[in-house]
Amino acid sequence: MFKRTGGAEGYIEEYTNKPGFCTSVLVLPGLSLIHSGVLGIASLLMLLYLFLGIAIVADIFVEAIEVITSKKVVIQVPDPAHPEKMLDVTRDVWNPTVANLTLMALGSSMPEILLSCFSTVSDLEGVPSELGPAAIVGSAAFNLFVITAVSITAVTQVKYINDMAVFLWTCVASTFAYIWFFFVLASGFTPDEVTLTEAIATIVFFLVLVIVAYCFDRRTNFQYR
Repeated sequence: MFKRTGGAEGYIEEYTNKPGFCTSVLVLPGLSLIHSGVLGIASLLMLLYLFLGIAIVADIFVEAIEVITSKKVVIQVPDPAHPEKMLDVTRDVWNPTVANLTLMALGSSMPEILLSCFSTVSDLEGVPSELGPAAIVGSAAFNLFVITAVSITAVTQVKYINDMAVFLWTCVASTFAYIWFFFVLASGFTPDEVTLTEAIATIVFFLVLVIVAYCFDRRTNFQYR
């Protein structure tokens, strides 16, 4: 097989008995001539190195979000025993439920979000690959099954759900998210295509999730006062 790669100062011709050449932008001319086993090991090592870098960046990002969400503010409220006096009370700036559904979710899902964005932006005029949907489904499934199982088995004491209403609502929303994802990409009005209307509807559904979860959280806190 023959391939010619042009450049500013000429071109490079490659000949090989392999079924084809790798057309990735990361593979320099001539590397395709190396033995497939060597290329496989080198690619695996490079992939592990990139995973390590993503893990470090994601960890720093999550730590920064934890600092933001842990910020507190001091406000003055009337003293129940002496209404004429004011007491200093420390409260969270961010609601914990809203922070978990927005900032913390963004931090933990940032690698697959960036991967999907890069995959789309790299070829705006072409047909998007299946990398984005596969990364989203794979990450969600991993978090739902593996992370949940590890979190349960990692502790010895019994854990309780503090806010059952928020927990049930997020379960319903997660199930609906999978159904909506399948509807948009596989069996909707435009299979294999995401329209602007479907994209806007997805954002609206997320806002509904956050707002309803916040209302349930406020309701639970009001009941336990």
